[in-house]
Amino acid sequence: MRTKPAALSFKALILLAALGFGLAACFKAPSPADVRAMMEITDLTTKWVAKSYSPWPPQLTLVPTVSLRVKNMMAKPLKYIDINAVFAFKGDPQHLGEDFRIVIDSKAILPGEKTPVITFVSPYGLEGRNLEFIKSHAWWTSRVVEVKIFANTKGSGPILMGTWAVSQDIDFTEPKAPGPKTDNAVPPTKK
Repeated sequence: MRTKPAALSFKALILLAALGFGLAACFKAPSPADVRAMMEITDLTTKWVAKSYSPWPPQLTLVPTVSLRVKNMMAKPLKYIDINAVFAFKGDPQHLGEDFRIVIDSKAILPGEKTPVITFVSPYGLEGRNLEFIKSHAWWTSRVVEVKIFANTKGSGPILMGTWAVSQDIDFTEPKAPGPKTDNAVPPTKK
């Protein structure tokens, strides 16, 4: 009995679909609890840095940053981790921005080891004429900025790893204004 080519390809398509669904069931995405058990966020520090500075016209933009390391908490190598840092004023549904990074690619982190330090920077922050203006502004003195760290691995979707308050440490020093020009040099004598 001879089979039609169209019937054969339809049977092959059904077989491939069944095989694909079977393999997909074998590679189930990790649950939020699984992701939190895989890794730990360590060595976390926060501060504000200058995104832009202009002495004239006076303009300074400070943005929040967070630096961290990811530690492998499993007994096997850890691969394919993406981290997203979301910055927002505490209690405000609108965020100041986010920074997404591929933290661990195909080069695995061995059990108990940590990644190098990774720094995430918000694209938005606080603007003012100078550092003193920002420090005395009501937003600086009354509002707290938080950073939420989300991890994503192997189809898990974003999993909240924790929320931290951004410190008010500022890693920026304004250059001193130039003083009046003094000419203490003695002119050379002519011979």
